[in-house]
Amino acid sequence: MKNTALLAGLLAASMALTACGTAAGGNLAMPGGGQRFTPPSLTALGKLGQPEGQLSVLAWPGYAENGSNDPKVDWVTPFEQETGCKVDVRQFDTSDEAISLMKTGQYDVVSASGDASLRLIAAGDVEPVNTSLVPDYADVFGFLKNQSWNSVGGVPYGIPHGWGANLLTWRTDKVTPAPTSWSTVFDPNSRYKGKISVYDSPIYIADAALYLRAHRLDLGITNPYALDSTQFRAAVDLLRGQHPMVGTYWTDYLKESRALTNADAVVGLGWQVTVNVTRSAGVPLEAVVPSEGATGWSDTWMVATRSEHKTCAYLWLNHIISPEVNAQVAEYFGEAPANSKACALTVDRKHCDTYHAGDASYASKIAYWTTPISQCLDGRTDVKCEDYGAWTQAWSEIKG
Repeated sequence: MKNTALLAGLLAASMALTACGTAAGGNLAMPGGGQRFTPPSLTALGKLGQPEGQLSVLAWPGYAENGSNDPKVDWVTPFEQETGCKVDVRQFDTSDEAISLMKTGQYDVVSASGDASLRLIAAGDVEPVNTSLVPDYADVFGFLKNQSWNSVGGVPYGIPHGWGANLLTWRTDKVTPAPTSWSTVFDPNSRYKGKISVYDSPIYIADAALYLRAHRLDLGITNPYALDSTQFRAAVDLLRGQHPMVGTYWTDYLKESRALTNADAVVGLGWQVTVNVTRSAGVPLEAVVPSEGATGWSDTWMVATRSEHKTCAYLWLNHIISPEVNAQVAEYFGEAPANSKACALTVDRKHCDTYHAGDASYASKIAYWTTPISQCLDGRTDVKCEDYGAWTQAWSEIKG
Protein backbone atom coordinates (compact mmCIF):
# COMPACT_ATOMS: atom_id res chain seq x y z
CA MET A 1 0.00 0.00 0.00
CA LYS A 2 1.35 3.42 -0.91
CA ASN A 3 2.00 6.10 1.70
CA THR A 4 -0.98 8.25 0.73
CA ALA A 5 -3.40 5.35 0.64
CA LEU A 6 -2.29 3.99 3.99
CA LEU A 7 -2.43 7.31 5.80
CA ALA A 8 -5.56 8.57 4.13
CA GLY A 9 -7.45 5.36 4.86
CA LEU A 10 -6.48 5.18 8.51
CA LEU A 11 -6.91 8.88 9.19
CA ALA A 12 -10.31 8.93 7.53
CA ALA A 13 -11.43 5.97 9.58
CA SER A 14 -10.26 7.57 12.80
CA MET A 15 -12.16 10.80 12.15
CA ALA A 16 -15.46 8.96 12.29
CA LEU A 17 -14.76 7.25 15.58
CA THR A 18 -15.22 8.15 19.18
CA ALA A 19 -12.91 6.84 21.85
CA CYS A 20 -13.22 3.09 22.27
CA GLY A 21 -11.80 0.56 24.66
CA THR A 22 -11.92 2.70 27.79
CA ALA A 23 -10.91 1.06 31.03
CA ALA A 24 -13.17 3.08 33.25
CA GLY A 25 -12.01 1.77 36.58
CA GLY A 26 -14.07 -0.39 38.89
CA ASN A 27 -13.92 -4.16 38.88
CA LEU A 28 -13.37 -5.88 35.57
CA ALA A 29 -14.01 -9.59 35.12
CA MET A 30 -11.09 -11.62 33.88
CA PRO A 31 -11.91 -13.52 30.66
CA GLY A 32 -12.32 -17.22 31.23
CA GLY A 33 -14.09 -16.83 34.56
CA GLY A 34 -11.14 -15.59 36.57
CA GLN A 35 -11.44 -13.44 39.66
CA ARG A 36 -12.00 -9.73 39.19
CA PHE A 37 -8.95 -7.71 38.26
CA THR A 38 -8.91 -3.92 38.37
CA PRO A 39 -6.45 -2.23 36.00
CA PRO A 40 -5.60 1.47 36.19
CA SER A 41 -8.22 3.75 34.65
CA LEU A 42 -6.86 4.52 31.19
CA THR A 43 -8.46 5.44 27.88
CA ALA A 44 -7.58 4.23 24.40
CA LEU A 45 -6.69 6.68 21.66
CA GLY A 46 -9.84 8.16 20.12
CA LYS A 47 -8.56 9.10 16.67
CA LEU A 48 -5.37 9.31 14.70
CA GLY A 49 -3.52 12.56 14.22
CA GLN A 50 -0.63 13.41 11.97
CA PRO A 51 2.29 10.97 12.22
CA GLU A 52 4.81 12.27 14.76
CA GLY A 53 7.81 11.25 12.67
CA GLN A 54 9.34 8.67 14.99
CA LEU A 55 8.61 5.43 16.78
CA SER A 56 10.52 3.41 19.36
CA VAL A 57 9.81 -0.32 19.11
CA LEU A 58 10.59 -2.89 21.80
CA ALA A 59 10.41 -6.37 20.31
CA TRP A 60 11.33 -10.01 20.52
CA PRO A 61 14.20 -10.88 18.12
CA GLY A 62 12.81 -11.46 14.65
CA TYR A 63 9.68 -9.37 15.13
CA ALA A 64 10.90 -5.98 13.85
CA GLU A 65 13.56 -6.68 11.23
CA ASN A 66 15.11 -3.71 9.41
CA GLY A 67 17.51 -5.49 7.08
CA SER A 68 20.53 -5.22 9.36
CA ASN A 69 20.59 -8.97 10.00
CA ASP A 70 19.62 -9.92 6.46
CA PRO A 71 19.06 -7.33 3.70
CA LYS A 72 16.26 -9.51 2.33
CA VAL A 73 14.41 -9.45 5.66
CA ASP A 74 13.10 -5.96 6.19
CA TRP A 75 9.59 -4.77 7.00
CA VAL A 76 10.71 -1.73 8.98
CA THR A 77 12.10 0.29 6.05
CA PRO A 78 8.89 0.02 3.98
CA PHE A 79 6.92 1.21 7.02
CA GLU A 80 9.21 4.23 7.41
CA GLN A 81 8.81 5.06 3.73
CA GLU A 82 5.02 4.70 3.84
CA THR A 83 4.38 6.66 7.03
CA GLY A 84 7.32 8.97 7.64
CA CYS A 85 7.74 7.41 11.09
CA LYS A 86 11.44 6.79 11.71
CA VAL A 87 11.76 3.54 13.65
CA ASP A 88 14.25 2.69 16.38
CA VAL A 89 14.20 -0.98 17.37
CA ARG A 90 15.40 -2.42 20.67
CA GLN A 91 15.31 -6.19 21.09
CA PHE A 92 14.92 -8.11 24.33
CA ASP A 93 15.60 -11.74 25.21
CA THR A 94 13.13 -12.38 28.04
CA SER A 95 9.77 -11.07 29.19
CA ASP A 96 11.33 -9.85 32.42
CA GLU A 97 13.75 -7.72 30.41
CA ALA A 98 10.85 -6.28 28.42
CA ILE A 99 9.02 -5.36 31.63
CA SER A 100 12.06 -3.50 32.96
CA LEU A 101 12.64 -1.64 29.70
CA MET A 102 9.00 -0.58 29.42
CA LYS A 103 9.20 1.05 32.84
CA THR A 104 11.77 3.52 31.48
CA GLY A 105 9.08 5.18 29.36
CA GLN A 106 11.38 5.19 26.34
CA TYR A 107 9.32 2.89 24.11
CA ASP A 108 6.09 3.41 22.18
CA VAL A 109 5.09 -0.17 21.42
CA VAL A 110 6.09 -3.59 22.70
CA SER A 111 5.54 -7.15 21.53
CA ALA A 112 4.49 -8.80 24.78
CA SER A 113 4.02 -12.46 25.56
CA GLY A 114 1.33 -13.55 27.97
CA ASP A 115 3.75 -13.81 30.87
CA ALA A 116 4.35 -10.05 30.54
CA SER A 117 1.08 -8.55 29.32
CA LEU A 118 -0.90 -8.58 32.57
CA ARG A 119 2.06 -7.15 34.45
CA LEU A 120 2.24 -4.30 31.94
CA ILE A 121 -1.51 -3.71 32.23
CA ALA A 122 -1.54 -3.82 36.03
CA ALA A 123 1.37 -1.38 36.25
CA GLY A 124 -0.32 1.06 33.88
CA ASP A 125 2.60 0.80 31.46
CA VAL A 126 0.28 0.02 28.54
CA GLU A 127 -3.20 1.29 27.74
CA PRO A 128 -6.33 -0.11 26.08
CA VAL A 129 -6.20 -0.29 22.30
CA ASN A 130 -8.86 1.12 19.99
CA THR A 131 -9.09 -1.75 17.53
CA SER A 132 -11.24 0.36 15.19
CA LEU A 133 -8.09 2.32 14.38
CA VAL A 134 -6.41 -0.90 13.20
CA PRO A 135 -8.36 -1.98 10.09
CA ASP A 136 -6.42 -5.24 9.66
CA TYR A 137 -7.58 -6.34 13.12
CA ALA A 138 -10.80 -7.45 11.43
CA ASP A 139 -8.91 -10.29 9.75
CA VAL A 140 -7.26 -11.62 12.92
CA PHE A 141 -8.39 -15.15 13.78
CA GLY A 142 -11.29 -14.90 16.21
CA PHE A 143 -9.85 -17.39 18.69
CA LEU A 144 -6.93 -15.01 19.34
CA LYS A 145 -9.08 -12.03 20.29
CA ASN A 146 -10.32 -11.03 23.75
CA GLN A 147 -8.25 -13.59 25.60
CA SER A 148 -7.01 -13.41 29.19
CA TRP A 149 -3.51 -12.39 28.09
CA ASN A 150 -4.56 -9.52 25.80
CA SER A 151 -7.75 -8.10 27.31
CA VAL A 152 -9.38 -7.33 30.65
CA GLY A 153 -13.13 -7.30 31.14
CA GLY A 154 -13.71 -7.42 27.41
CA VAL A 155 -11.45 -4.41 26.82
CA PRO A 156 -8.62 -5.16 24.35
CA TYR A 157 -5.13 -4.09 25.38
CA GLY A 158 -3.34 -5.12 22.23
CA ILE A 159 -3.31 -6.64 18.78
CA PRO A 160 -2.53 -10.37 18.35
CA HIS A 161 0.67 -10.95 16.41
CA GLY A 162 1.54 -14.66 16.26
CA TRP A 163 1.41 -17.81 18.34
CA GLY A 164 2.84 -21.26 18.85
CA ALA A 165 3.12 -24.24 21.17
CA ASN A 166 5.91 -25.40 23.44
CA LEU A 167 6.30 -28.87 21.97
CA LEU A 168 7.76 -32.13 23.22
CA THR A 169 10.73 -32.41 20.89
CA TRP A 170 13.11 -35.34 20.42
CA ARG A 171 15.81 -36.85 18.22
CA THR A 172 14.29 -39.88 16.55
CA ASP A 173 17.66 -41.63 16.34
CA LYS A 174 18.24 -41.30 20.09
CA VAL A 175 14.81 -41.52 21.68
CA THR A 176 12.72 -44.65 21.18
CA PRO A 177 9.91 -45.38 21.22
CA ALA A 178 8.47 -42.03 20.22
CA PRO A 179 7.35 -40.26 23.41
CA THR A 180 3.74 -39.23 23.83
CA SER A 181 3.88 -37.78 27.35
CA TRP A 182 5.83 -35.13 29.24
CA SER A 183 6.81 -37.95 31.62
CA THR A 184 9.84 -38.37 29.36
CA VAL A 185 11.26 -35.17 30.85
CA PHE A 186 9.71 -35.31 34.34
CA ASP A 187 9.98 -38.96 35.36
CA PRO A 188 12.94 -39.30 37.77
CA ASN A 189 13.70 -42.65 36.13
CA SER A 190 13.85 -41.17 32.63
CA ARG A 191 16.38 -42.91 30.40
CA TYR A 192 17.49 -39.51 29.14
CA LYS A 193 18.96 -38.00 32.30
CA GLY A 194 21.46 -35.29 31.46
CA LYS A 195 20.13 -35.02 27.91
CA ILE A 196 16.94 -33.09 28.61
CA SER A 197 16.40 -29.48 27.49
CA VAL A 198 13.89 -27.06 29.04
CA TYR A 199 12.94 -23.41 28.69
CA ASP A 200 14.82 -21.21 31.15
CA SER A 201 12.12 -19.03 32.69
CA PRO A 202 9.88 -18.93 35.76
CA ILE A 203 6.95 -19.45 33.40
CA TYR A 204 8.20 -23.03 32.92
CA ILE A 205 6.62 -23.79 36.29
CA ALA A 206 3.35 -23.85 34.33
CA ASP A 207 4.66 -26.82 32.32
CA ALA A 208 5.16 -28.75 35.54
CA ALA A 209 1.66 -27.74 36.66
CA LEU A 210 0.22 -28.86 33.32
CA TYR A 211 1.82 -32.27 33.82
CA LEU A 212 0.51 -32.51 37.39
CA ARG A 213 -2.98 -31.52 36.23
CA ALA A 214 -3.10 -34.81 34.35
CA HIS A 215 -1.16 -37.03 36.76
CA ARG A 216 -2.00 -35.67 40.23
CA LEU A 217 -5.76 -35.28 40.17
CA ASP A 218 -5.77 -34.89 43.96
CA LEU A 219 -4.17 -31.45 43.54
CA GLY A 220 -7.21 -30.12 41.67
CA ILE A 221 -5.23 -28.05 39.17
CA THR A 222 -7.47 -26.64 36.44
CA ASN A 223 -5.32 -23.73 35.22
CA PRO A 224 -1.50 -24.10 35.23
CA TYR A 225 -1.16 -20.35 35.82
CA ALA A 226 -3.48 -20.36 38.86
CA LEU A 227 -1.68 -22.28 41.59
CA ASP A 228 -2.47 -22.04 45.28
CA SER A 229 0.31 -22.73 47.77
CA THR A 230 -0.19 -26.51 47.79
CA GLN A 231 -0.37 -26.79 44.02
CA PHE A 232 2.57 -24.45 43.60
CA ARG A 233 4.72 -26.41 46.03
CA ALA A 234 3.99 -29.63 44.14
CA ALA A 235 5.02 -28.05 40.82
CA VAL A 236 8.19 -26.61 42.32
CA ASP A 237 9.08 -29.96 43.91
CA LEU A 238 8.64 -31.66 40.54
CA LEU A 239 11.05 -29.19 38.95
CA ARG A 240 13.56 -29.59 41.76
CA GLY A 241 13.54 -33.30 41.03
CA GLN A 242 13.95 -32.62 37.33
CA HIS A 243 16.89 -30.23 37.73
CA PRO A 244 19.66 -32.87 37.96
CA MET A 245 18.35 -34.45 34.75
CA VAL A 246 18.49 -31.25 32.70
CA GLY A 247 21.46 -30.84 30.40
CA THR A 248 20.37 -27.65 28.66
CA TYR A 249 18.44 -24.62 29.90
CA TRP A 250 17.71 -22.27 27.02
CA THR A 251 16.02 -19.00 26.12
CA ASP A 252 17.56 -18.71 22.64
CA TYR A 253 16.12 -21.44 20.40
CA LEU A 254 19.40 -21.55 18.47
CA LYS A 255 21.15 -22.67 21.66
CA GLU A 256 18.73 -25.57 21.95
CA SER A 257 19.16 -26.36 18.26
CA ARG A 258 22.93 -26.60 18.75
CA ALA A 259 22.45 -28.84 21.78
CA LEU A 260 20.18 -31.14 19.78
CA THR A 261 22.54 -31.13 16.82
CA ASN A 262 25.49 -32.07 19.04
CA ALA A 263 23.38 -34.59 20.98
CA ASP A 264 24.02 -32.69 24.20
CA ALA A 265 20.23 -32.82 24.40
CA VAL A 266 18.03 -35.46 22.84
CA VAL A 267 14.58 -34.61 24.22
CA GLY A 268 12.84 -31.66 25.80
CA LEU A 269 10.63 -28.64 25.32
CA GLY A 270 11.10 -26.88 21.99
CA TRP A 271 9.48 -24.68 19.40
CA GLN A 272 8.48 -25.57 15.85
CA VAL A 273 11.13 -23.18 14.57
CA THR A 274 13.73 -25.20 16.50
CA VAL A 275 12.52 -28.33 14.76
CA ASN A 276 12.70 -26.68 11.35
CA VAL A 277 16.18 -25.23 11.86
CA THR A 278 17.60 -28.43 13.32
CA ARG A 279 16.08 -30.61 10.62
CA SER A 280 17.63 -28.36 7.98
CA ALA A 281 21.02 -29.33 9.42
CA GLY A 282 20.21 -32.98 8.79
CA VAL A 283 19.28 -33.90 12.36
CA PRO A 284 16.28 -36.26 12.63
CA LEU A 285 13.85 -34.45 14.89
CA GLU A 286 10.16 -34.76 15.66
CA ALA A 287 7.79 -32.80 17.87
CA VAL A 288 4.29 -33.27 19.20
CA VAL A 289 1.71 -31.85 21.58
CA PRO A 290 1.73 -34.64 24.20
CA SER A 291 -1.23 -36.29 25.85
CA GLU A 292 -1.23 -33.76 28.69
CA GLY A 293 -1.38 -30.81 26.27
CA ALA A 294 1.20 -28.03 26.07
CA THR A 295 1.91 -24.49 27.11
CA GLY A 296 2.57 -21.89 24.44
CA TRP A 297 2.69 -18.24 23.56
CA SER A 298 0.37 -15.81 21.84
CA ASP A 299 2.18 -12.51 21.46
CA THR A 300 0.49 -9.13 21.47
CA TRP A 301 1.51 -5.69 20.25
CA MET A 302 0.73 -3.15 22.98
CA VAL A 303 0.88 0.66 23.13
CA ALA A 304 2.80 2.40 25.91
CA THR A 305 0.73 4.70 28.10
CA ARG A 306 3.48 7.33 28.08
CA SER A 307 4.05 7.20 24.33
CA GLU A 308 4.24 10.59 22.64
CA HIS A 309 4.00 8.99 19.19
CA LYS A 310 0.66 7.23 19.29
CA THR A 311 -0.34 7.85 15.70
CA CYS A 312 2.90 6.25 14.54
CA ALA A 313 2.24 3.49 17.08
CA TYR A 314 -1.16 2.69 15.59
CA LEU A 315 0.18 2.85 12.07
CA TRP A 316 2.78 0.30 13.17
CA LEU A 317 0.12 -1.98 14.67
CA ASN A 318 -1.75 -2.05 11.40
CA HIS A 319 1.44 -2.51 9.38
CA ILE A 320 2.81 -5.38 11.45
CA ILE A 321 -0.41 -7.42 11.27
CA SER A 322 -1.19 -6.64 7.64
CA PRO A 323 -1.41 -9.88 5.63
CA GLU A 324 1.83 -9.20 3.76
CA VAL A 325 3.97 -8.34 6.77
CA ASN A 326 2.38 -10.84 9.15
CA ALA A 327 3.20 -13.56 6.63
CA GLN A 328 6.82 -12.41 6.43
CA VAL A 329 7.25 -12.25 10.20
CA ALA A 330 5.60 -15.62 10.79
CA GLU A 331 7.87 -17.35 8.28
CA TYR A 332 11.02 -15.63 9.47
CA PHE A 333 10.42 -16.24 13.18
CA GLY A 334 8.69 -19.58 12.86
CA GLU A 335 5.17 -19.28 14.24
CA ALA A 336 1.54 -19.16 13.21
CA PRO A 337 0.42 -15.76 11.88
CA ALA A 338 -2.49 -13.96 13.51
CA ASN A 339 -3.97 -12.56 10.29
CA SER A 340 -6.15 -15.09 8.50
CA LYS A 341 -5.23 -13.62 5.11
CA ALA A 342 -1.49 -14.06 5.72
CA CYS A 343 -1.60 -17.76 4.91
CA ALA A 344 -2.20 -17.10 1.22
CA LEU A 345 0.97 -14.98 1.07
CA THR A 346 3.62 -17.18 2.68
CA VAL A 347 6.48 -18.30 0.44
CA ASP A 348 6.12 -21.79 1.84
CA ARG A 349 2.55 -22.65 0.95
CA LYS A 350 2.49 -25.27 3.72
CA HIS A 351 3.62 -22.86 6.42
CA CYS A 352 0.20 -22.35 7.99
CA ASP A 353 -0.48 -26.08 7.91
CA THR A 354 2.83 -26.75 9.65
CA TYR A 355 2.05 -24.22 12.36
CA HIS A 356 -1.70 -24.98 12.58
CA ALA A 357 -2.44 -21.30 11.96
CA GLY A 358 -6.20 -21.46 11.57
CA ASP A 359 -6.77 -24.59 13.62
CA ALA A 360 -8.87 -23.48 16.59
CA SER A 361 -9.09 -27.07 17.86
CA TYR A 362 -5.29 -27.36 17.97
CA ALA A 363 -5.03 -23.93 19.57
CA SER A 364 -7.49 -24.96 22.29
CA LYS A 365 -5.02 -27.62 23.48
CA ILE A 366 -2.48 -24.95 24.35
CA ALA A 367 -2.30 -23.25 27.74
CA TYR A 368 -0.96 -19.88 26.60
CA TRP A 369 1.51 -18.03 28.78
CA THR A 370 -0.43 -15.84 31.19
CA THR A 371 0.97 -13.77 34.04
CA PRO A 372 0.22 -15.51 37.37
CA ILE A 373 -1.44 -13.14 39.85
CA SER A 374 -2.61 -13.54 43.44
CA GLN A 375 -6.26 -13.39 42.34
CA CYS A 376 -6.64 -16.94 41.06
CA LEU A 377 -7.23 -16.94 37.31
CA ASP A 378 -9.33 -20.10 37.56
CA GLY A 379 -12.07 -18.21 39.41
CA ARG A 380 -11.45 -19.44 42.95
CA THR A 381 -12.11 -16.85 45.62
CA ASP A 382 -11.49 -18.88 48.78
CA VAL A 383 -7.70 -19.01 48.32
CA LYS A 384 -4.91 -16.84 46.99
CA CYS A 385 -2.66 -17.99 44.21
CA GLU A 386 1.08 -17.52 43.97
CA ASP A 387 1.95 -14.48 41.88
CA TYR A 388 4.77 -14.03 39.40
CA GLY A 389 7.10 -12.74 42.10
CA ALA A 390 6.81 -16.07 43.89
CA TRP A 391 7.35 -17.91 40.61
CA THR A 392 10.52 -15.91 39.96
CA GLN A 393 11.92 -16.60 43.42
CA ALA A 394 11.11 -20.30 43.16
CA TRP A 395 12.77 -20.57 39.75
CA SER A 396 15.99 -19.13 41.14
CA GLU A 397 15.89 -21.67 43.95
CA ILE A 398 15.16 -24.54 41.56
CA LYS A 399 18.23 -23.77 39.48
CA GLY A 400 20.36 -23.09 42.53
